[in-house]
Amino acid sequence: MPAEKDEAKEPRARPRLIIFMASFLVSHSTLFSVVCCIAGLIALLLLPILAKSTYISENALMPGSANPVFSGQDVSEASRLVKDITETQKMGKTTGIEIQRLIIQRMADVGAEVYYHKFQSQSNQFHPFRFFSCDSNSAVTESNSNTSNGLNTVGIIRAPRGDGKEAIVLVTPYNSEYVKLNDALSLGLGFSIFSHLSRVSWLAKDILWLAADSRYGEYSSVSAWLKDYHNPVFFSSENVDANVTHDKDFLNMENKNMLNGRNVDVFKRAGTMAAAMVFKVGEAMERDPRDILTIYAEASNGQMPNLDLINVVHYLAVHRQGFRVNIGKLASLVNSAWLNLVGQILEWLGNLAKNLNPKWNFGISSADYAEGAATVASSMYHQALGVPTGSHGAFRDYQVDAITFSFSSRFYLNNENMQSSFILRGGRLIEGVIRSVNNLLEKFHQSFFLYMMTAPNKFVSVGVYMIGFALLALPLPVVAASLFLNHKATGFTGTEEAKIAFGSWQWLYAAKTVLMIDLWALIASLMPYFISQIPNISPTESTLLWVALSVSILAVLYVILGSPYSHSDWCVAHCSYVLSSSSFEEAYAGSSNS
Repeated sequence: MPAEKDEAKEPRARPRLIIFMASFLVSHSTLFSVVCCIAGLIALLLLPILAKSTYISENALMPGSANPVFSGQDVSEASRLVKDITETQKMGKTTGIEIQRLIIQRMADVGAEVYYHKFQSQSNQFHPFRFFSCDSNSAVTESNSNTSNGLNTVGIIRAPRGDGKEAIVLVTPYNSEYVKLNDALSLGLGFSIFSHLSRVSWLAKDILWLAADSRYGEYSSVSAWLKDYHNPVFFSSENVDANVTHDKDFLNMENKNMLNGRNVDVFKRAGTMAAAMVFKVGEAMERDPRDILTIYAEASNGQMPNLDLINVVHYLAVHRQGFRVNIGKLASLVNSAWLNLVGQILEWLGNLAKNLNPKWNFGISSADYAEGAATVASSMYHQALGVPTGSHGAFRDYQVDAITFSFSSRFYLNNENMQSSFILRGGRLIEGVIRSVNNLLEKFHQSFFLYMMTAPNKFVSVGVYMIGFALLALPLPVVAASLFLNHKATGFTGTEEAKIAFGSWQWLYAAKTVLMIDLWALIASLMPYFISQIPNISPTESTLLWVALSVSILAVLYVILGSPYSHSDWCVAHCSYVLSSSSFEEAYAGSSNS
């Protein structure tokens, strides 16, 4: 009896601290979720203030260490090519391959190795984001169904100081069916750079210039060439699909595959690609006091090039050639009233902190804050969407650092003097970037790969922006656990709930529900591919069919999960859906880039 009394007086064992904290957070899940969401939103709103100035990590790049020697002679060559293309356009000879013949002849004249690269349009290739909307490229393909082949023109300059193991790629996209003045200037700029590099003695890496036929889209032409470059395929004319019709010029070209005694149908290669630059001339921007250089960096699945490549382009463009550099931004947010109000509040707080302590200098103006917020929102959007913002995205699929930059003049470029000045500055900029990349002895690796831009010269690293995303995602498992415990441990609170839930095998029901919901997410993410195989179905019909099938499958799962237990057991599926919603988004984003 005394022993039993002593045992009764012994204090109950206290739960472990981590169990107590978990049960406390689960029992106050609503308050915890509100606090985390508010903190996460505040952390994201502070990203423009927390951004750091960009810097060049790789010392070997040395941008601007050598004066550019791109001269008026190179500009004259560009002007002559632009004039020839314009005259060919006026004569109506652009329906075939006259432009390609003109370009390849100029390449051969400077002593480069040249060849044609024929590729078939990929209009029938499935793309999830075209599933929900009509794509402009598909409309072009349908209207030109008699011509299913594109024709890229490629030139190679062998480096006098290199061993042929590395190469720098220059890409100039243009629409071969209708060459506008912008396309002609892009080709003229590309050829002038290519011709200039054929005469320099400091090259240590081979130069590849790809004049990409973008009649079926800028991305598809570059992607097809890269696929053949890295995965050689040997085929003959017998392997061509009999159902594909060809342009007469393509058929005649089979008998005219010699240029100056050299075969232009043989696919040639250089070394491993160190970097790639896609450049083009855009529309004039009369309202801006300076010429504009717009940089596009986002690639497929949210990949970004090494930050050093962007930093080199920005430094040379601003400090050497006087361009104003832009990064993509959401224009609707720049003039947003609430965003400007947040910027004014943060500006006032920054000034107050600076008055209290001069070392606390973290405030920025409301205008800069709105610009930074719009830029980082655009960067988040494109990285989350996973769709490349230009043909440079095809290079990131092969782990090659690449960016696209578009030149926009403050004047209309019909005037020859304006053209010459514009080409001179653009050529010197590209020459400077090539010289920096040419200095590298290895791939880009020193700087960041995971980052978001808030301005052309400011960035936010992954260690900063993930704090806000983590705070927004943290309530999901807590709310799921709360829903499960409230259902399975009704009448118990605190640590007793955790003891009942974790001490039994009832969690298997939740695990089964999670697996079923994940299965539904997988099926829903794969259905667009199979629906797209249905002939003559519009995007609206495809979307409605996808929604109907997804809801029907979810209803079937509801019946399956609800039948063995009470009707209220579906709340377990609710908590499981909270956990699996992020898995569904990740699975769908992954399928969009397959």
